[in-house]
Amino acid sequence: MKQYNAIKVKYPDAMLLFRVGDFYETFGEDAKKAAHVLGITLTKRGAGSETETALAGFPHHSINTYLPKLVKAGMRVAICDQLEDPKMTKTIVKRGVTELVTPGVALNDEVLHSKTNNFLAAVHFNTSTRSATKKQLGISFLDVSTGEYLVAEGNAEYIDKLLQNFNPSEVLVEKKNKQQFFELFENRFYTFYLDDWVFQPEYAQESLQNHFDVKSLKGFGIQDLETGIVAAGAILFYLSETQHKQLSHIQNISRIAEDNYVWMDRFTVRNLELYHGTSVNSVTLLDIIDATISPMGGRLLKRWLALPLKNKIEIEKRHETVNYLINSDDFFETVTYQIKQISDIERLISKVATGKASPREVVYLKNSLQAILPIKEAAEKSTNASVKQIGKQLNACTDLIAKITETLFDDAPVNINKGNAIASNVSNELDDLRAISNSGKEYLDNMLARETERTGITSLKIAFNNVFGYYIEVRNTHRDKVPEEWIRKQTLVNAERYITEELKEYETKILGAEEKIQVLEQEIFSKLIQYLSLIHI
Repeated sequence: MKQYNAIKVKYPDAMLLFRVGDFYETFGEDAKKAAHVLGITLTKRGAGSETETALAGFPHHSINTYLPKLVKAGMRVAICDQLEDPKMTKTIVKRGVTELVTPGVALNDEVLHSKTNNFLAAVHFNTSTRSATKKQLGISFLDVSTGEYLVAEGNAEYIDKLLQNFNPSEVLVEKKNKQQFFELFENRFYTFYLDDWVFQPEYAQESLQNHFDVKSLKGFGIQDLETGIVAAGAILFYLSETQHKQLSHIQNISRIAEDNYVWMDRFTVRNLELYHGTSVNSVTLLDIIDATISPMGGRLLKRWLALPLKNKIEIEKRHETVNYLINSDDFFETVTYQIKQISDIERLISKVATGKASPREVVYLKNSLQAILPIKEAAEKSTNASVKQIGKQLNACTDLIAKITETLFDDAPVNINKGNAIASNVSNELDDLRAISNSGKEYLDNMLARETERTGITSLKIAFNNVFGYYIEVRNTHRDKVPEEWIRKQTLVNAERYITEELKEYETKILGAEEKIQVLEQEIFSKLIQYLSLIHI
């Protein structure tokens, strides 16, 4: 409990899920909240003593069931894991927070909506006199689940329109501007307040240049958005503070060009019911026009609806592309069929980059990249210039596809610990250990036949349980035929169970092989994830 309290002090405003063995436990007020939100049993630790405290927990493998419920209830959740193998220490196991999940920073599929971005936003109020000529507010949006990173600045009315259109799940604000933010934008968003020093121009500039490994932000076209850059820097700081430090999938930051789009205030957007209804059962314009067949398409369509273009050339280019799709049956059918084979690539790439992808999800990524190849090929043959350009921009990713194919089985499991994820011929050592493990049934069958013939006991049975390991079971009617060297381990109503030296040696060999297999599979999969995260897809 001392260890728990020391960690909880660092995250006072978060629900702390504290890993103890096979469970995540919550204590005190956290336990009462967790029991209420999750519908789990609330009990007590040290009942009746001075240290009595409320307790509620759930199995660690159920984290993906319970975590989304907490986040959707508007909670920040700190996940505290065991940082070492309990078998390797004689003292209390080291623990630490490995991730802080908030409404605006989530990668869990159950928290996210497939056709809606999950934006984290930051708003910066420019109050410096030396920049009085600059626009007043800066804003930045980041969807960590897709890598989309945007920045803008303008007056309060413009920022209000952006907040309305992007509808962030969480907004970061300086503590000193809490009241000002509330007066301008009301209580419409889940907000979190950061220390004022985070919103410093020099700090923000340095943070962004370090992240993108550049000496200037000119290449992104945002160098003149001083107030917006401060907001973008605050987002990077927040990701670091929430233990989200693997961000290689965030490869670009773009400005939201105010002059490029038609802007509607929040009352117009609401009254037109573009993507939010005015009543529970109302049908929005987006509901009517959304015939997209992929999560990426759904999110893009929503963005286009929120930001209608003003540039005539860009509008006509879109129209030409749509017209080509409508009038080219073969191309339309190819694209439609292939897109249906594609998973949510943006979010899969984000999971790979953050080290949270499962073996099965990596296979989904490979299958999705393969499904793009026929689209690329058909687009490059197109007579339409815009479509042909799209085809040229698509990366074939042949090396990446080959790497995943040779490393993972197509039916790889969700959890690497389930085994049988790594393909054959990747590691000679792994193949040899699997041969030992898989030869078990044949070895035991031979042993059973040999011992049956030697003892004359026709009903012999060899089995395994977690208490004794492998054992030989003899019915009581044949007890007098048991060899002297067999060691009795358990007496049942109608039978006796024995172990032998040969069985114990065999058990050590098999269990040792299975343990090594698990370690090897994890190592190989970790290297694959590392390789994938270094490639810009």
